[in-house]
Amino acid sequence: MKRTRKWILIAAVAVASLALVGCGGDAADDGDETFVFANSGAYKPFSFDQGGEIVGFDVDIANEIAERIGRTPEMVSPVPFDTLIQGLRDGRYDALVASHGITDERKEQVDFSRPYYRSGAQTFVAEDNTTITSTDDLPGARIGVVKASTYLALAQDITGEGNVTTYESDVVALQDLTTGRLDAVITDKLVGFIAMDESDLAIKAVGDVLEQDEMGIAVQKGDTELLDAVNDALEEMIADGTYEEISLRWFPENILGE
Repeated sequence: MKRTRKWILIAAVAVASLALVGCGGDAADDGDETFVFANSGAYKPFSFDQGGEIVGFDVDIANEIAERIGRTPEMVSPVPFDTLIQGLRDGRYDALVASHGITDERKEQVDFSRPYYRSGAQTFVAEDNTTITSTDDLPGARIGVVKASTYLALAQDITGEGNVTTYESDVVALQDLTTGRLDAVITDKLVGFIAMDESDLAIKAVGDVLEQDEMGIAVQKGDTELLDAVNDALEEMIADGTYEEISLRWFPENILGE
């Protein structure tokens, strides 16, 4: 009888230990079961709120990748854009499918997939603005940009740090052009043109594209297994036409740019 009680006690301890292990963990612990991805939810048409649901190009791309790598997609959104990379580094997500421009500075913190779309930085002003007609007119102008975007340093170089206002959302910044709070906004050209068409904002693009951008999907530094899987999924999507189908769902053209 004593021996039987002893084995029952050992089994109970083992079960309790397994339960404790199962309760811990973060996004990385989900392993091959889920694909936890994050975005700002404030970057129309890439990720934005539509009737209480975050939708967009980035969301569709992430969901398709999850299916192709055999995981269940799990989106974390909205997340302030300027906190996304730190959240990834802290292990809260497996990846960021959030329109991050691939830069040397960011590559020191995360690993990027191959470019999954290409665009460029464009200047927008109010429709009745006759003062700013090109980049040459921007020094000293009040420019709005999104926090932690690649456009922040660009705007500061052009007009001076004291003349730059940061926003959580490009759409809000573009709306401020019509109120007179800003003279110009620098954002992704696709975002600006979609805002013009769909939101009926009285704004216009001026000058040429300031710089070309390649956007990548970010994963934790050193996570080569997931990075390879994401890249393989993207290549398959591009080859079989799924990528173009998703692109044309949100844009009038294929935005891969190849």
